[in-house]
Amino acid sequence: MAEMYTVKVGEPTPAAGGRPSAGPVYRSIYAKDGLMHLPQETQSPWDFFSGAVEKYPKNRMLGRRHVTDGKASDYVWQTYEEVYQKVMRIGSAIRSFGVKPGDHCGIYGSNCPEWVMAMQACNSRGICYVPLYDTLGPNAVEFILDHAEISIAFVQESKIKSILTVVPKCTAHLRAIVSFGDVTSELKREAEKLRVSCFSWEEFSSMGKQNDELPKKQKDEICTIMYTSGTTGDPKGVIITNRAIIAGITTTEHLLKETDKVVTEDDSYFSYLPLAHIFDQVIENYFISKGASIGFWQGDIRYLMEDVQVMKPTIFCGVPRVYDRIYTGINLKIQSGGMIAKHLFQYAYNYKLTNMRNGLKQHEASPFFDKIVFAKIKEGLGGRIRLMLAGAAPLPRHIEEFMRVTSCSVFVQGYGLTESCAGCFTSIANVFSMIGTVGPPVTTIEARLESIPEMGYDALSDMPRGEICLRGHTLFSGYYKRPDLTEEVFSDGWFHTGDIGEWQPDGTMKIIDRKKNIFKLSQGEYVAVEVLESAYMQSPLVASVWVYGNSFESFLIAVVVPERQPLEEWAAVNNKAGDFAELCNDPKARGYIQDELNKTGKKLGLRGFEMLKAVHLEPAPFSIEKDLITPTFKLKRPQLLRYYKDRIDQLYKHAKQGRTTQ
Repeated sequence: MAEMYTVKVGEPTPAAGGRPSAGPVYRSIYAKDGLMHLPQETQSPWDFFSGAVEKYPKNRMLGRRHVTDGKASDYVWQTYEEVYQKVMRIGSAIRSFGVKPGDHCGIYGSNCPEWVMAMQACNSRGICYVPLYDTLGPNAVEFILDHAEISIAFVQESKIKSILTVVPKCTAHLRAIVSFGDVTSELKREAEKLRVSCFSWEEFSSMGKQNDELPKKQKDEICTIMYTSGTTGDPKGVIITNRAIIAGITTTEHLLKETDKVVTEDDSYFSYLPLAHIFDQVIENYFISKGASIGFWQGDIRYLMEDVQVMKPTIFCGVPRVYDRIYTGINLKIQSGGMIAKHLFQYAYNYKLTNMRNGLKQHEASPFFDKIVFAKIKEGLGGRIRLMLAGAAPLPRHIEEFMRVTSCSVFVQGYGLTESCAGCFTSIANVFSMIGTVGPPVTTIEARLESIPEMGYDALSDMPRGEICLRGHTLFSGYYKRPDLTEEVFSDGWFHTGDIGEWQPDGTMKIIDRKKNIFKLSQGEYVAVEVLESAYMQSPLVASVWVYGNSFESFLIAVVVPERQPLEEWAAVNNKAGDFAELCNDPKARGYIQDELNKTGKKLGLRGFEMLKAVHLEPAPFSIEKDLITPTFKLKRPQLLRYYKDRIDQLYKHAKQGRTTQ
């Protein structure tokens, strides 16, 4: 009998009063006697940082590479003590502008030491910080500055000019803009015309004192308001208290203890996932609490892997898109190698996979092949990685399996939302049966499924499926200035995530889809579109795919971004000339990609109505700049539909005529 990782702590609820039925309430086996208690002595994230400064003053804390004449240096580090002194001065300078505890400051830019110092300065004074994704457009920036009533905005140097364009509509609250670096006299004058002060980082820091008295903090005070860019384009301010952040950090610590991978002061973390996202924020706060070091990327995707190799982190976090690119890159290298090398890799892979399925831990499954075959993959990530984490969206099973086998490190997948302050389910390291799931609930929350009768999801069936509902310590406190939205997602004390899950026999959760991403075709069949996209992404021919359908049509179509190398290899074999964009326009190339995707779908058990009847090949990747994906690489479906509306109409028109069009 399989080991169980959850315990039932509440009975199912039958449908009544217009509410659907709900399944039993479950808790992690590690919290069977009650949800984990939070440390009494810790009142805010500031306590984690100030405590680390006392314990590890000389430890390396924040590192970056300086670029001179186009060349990046090795990492240059600041110690905990040095960062603390700068944070205290920045915090004092904030107060000198009349910003009081409970007021709001914004942080707008890509990950860097100044981002973290601005966050800690706000924490020191009990000031709520409001992160803004560095990819946001002017309309979203304007909305957040105004809606959140931001008093001081800490801004990446390269973004000051753009933020000044929206300041005229935000002057009711905005008092100052502080650059992460320098600021030109011209931009200062422009800001002054708008009656807003503008400072370089050093200028603002020099305005503060070193030893100001700090205010007392409480767990229930607001720590941050995080605006979700979302997939619908509507920013919502998620209110997160000190309590929720503390719970997120404490939960992370407990989970890593259970997997024997607890972080120590000797560990290092590579910071590139947006700090404006709760996932990376909780992870970095946890590292800070342990006196570990955090090294930042240059902010340029072209040099991401170079930065990793130079920094040599021990812990690496990624979203599915990042791991998909790693997986694709490794496989392309394997396929381009010699026949002997390919056979050796496949033999080593199957050998280690079999041992892991039989219960051996990652490091026990094949030490020999780890050294002679898989070590090169580990070296590609710096050579010191011992733990890899995946979050933000479900990771396809085949990619998770590949990373578990080949990375020479423990690989853990989790599930969470901004509203749950990062992880609420996390798989357990070296338990191979959890592959394809996000594991059991974390120790600070309880979970249940709620039925969705109109979609055929029954939380009381032998295979319980339904909307994931949560309650516990890590949950948010509501949407800022939006009680209507808050009321919409909370019912009887349960937060409705909008994600659809399926309990597994061992008490782990499998994410099936997003409630809003399920639609009905004209013949009445429901389509879980993310499931289909995940299946089609298993084809080595595609880099991205967006599947589309609606209730007025009986079949599905897709916009596909092909992988360049496989398509060019097909073109060479089939005597097709032209550059990549011209190949994407070729009817035979589209037919080839469509056929191969449907072969992949059939192999994975997709049904007839889930197959693609037409595809458009897009040579340019879906990008944040075009507003087609979120900063964590989730598809923004309404925006994709608007962008490709004419193409979609053409695809349906020509597919009905029995032929594929461009």
